[in-house]
Amino acid sequence: MRTFSAITSGRPFTVLGVLLAILVIVAFVFVALNASAANSNPMETVVVAGKDLKPRVAITADDLSTSLVPTGRWAVYFGHVQDVVGMVPLVPIPSGHAITVDDVVKSTQALGSQSEFLLIPKGYVALTIPTSEQQGVADYIQPGDYISVIATVSSGTKVASLTVFTQLHVIKVGTQSGAGGASATSLTIVVTQCQAEYITWFLAYASLKYTLESYQDYAPGNQAPDPACPDVKSAKGVTLPLVKTAFPSLF
Repeated sequence: MRTFSAITSGRPFTVLGVLLAILVIVAFVFVALNASAANSNPMETVVVAGKDLKPRVAITADDLSTSLVPTGRWAVYFGHVQDVVGMVPLVPIPSGHAITVDDVVKSTQALGSQSEFLLIPKGYVALTIPTSEQQGVADYIQPGDYISVIATVSSGTKVASLTVFTQLHVIKVGTQSGAGGASATSLTIVVTQCQAEYITWFLAYASLKYTLESYQDYAPGNQAPDPACPDVKSAKGVTLPLVKTAFPSLF
């Protein structure tokens, strides 16, 4: 038969075991409640940057991805990739960042220093040239088209015409379909700085006419820098002797 002291000496261990059991139960309930709350929180699909996006560079589908995030956040996000394609970031957007309506703007709404970069390949420049209905194919030339340039030069008693440039990419058409349906007044084209100097010479001392190339002959791709004029520093000016050397059949 156990003594009273033997019975009472075991009570502290019994109480400690009960407390430990209660703590385990409480912890389990806490974890279960948290898991339940997390599972009950609805998720939504949002568009995220698939890579670092720079301001003023139009966004393409390849730049984007999607991710699931909890709903109920204060910011307004995009739910579909196609809603963001073509927009222009106003700020740098890091890879993986969910894109909000405050981060981007439509290219037609971008103004000033936040406007979209012109589509000028490395080593090229944009040049605006005058046009009209008869000079510019009756307003059929549109952004994205490719044109050829014909120069007509009078030299003494000789008058000659020659196609001096082909495959010039048009990236903007100036004031078009204005008051009274007026014709476009300018075309912005992509050329090398050396070509820009020759075209400027022809505009001053010859007459120019443009032809619209067939879309089946377009060769957009990625324009590599022209080895003969890889950057703006390559242009050294144009004089009449240089024009005669470059285009001898005109003279």
